[in-house]
Amino acid sequence: MTKDEDYSKMTLDELVSAEKKANSQKIITAVLIGLFVGVAIWSATHGRGFILTVGLLIFSLVIGSSYDKKRKIIQAEINRRNTGA
Repeated sequence: MTKDEDYSKMTLDELVSAEKKANSQKIITAVLIGLFVGVAIWSATHGRGFILTVGLLIFSLVIGSSYDKKRKIIQAEINRRNTGA
């Protein structure tokens, strides 16, 4: 799922395949976010710097947000096609 994919030009089978791929990446995304949050908490409790802690938390937020946005776009396009609009 690259940023420049146009989901409106994909066939329904391609959209379903992209949705399955996005769902399979859910665990990887959750592990990455958990890792970054864990390191941020460790960094905050061991005095390793405010910038590192905030940076890791912001990076976690960006990863989660971009994953969720792509998944919602794919699901919306599938729903739009299933309703016949």
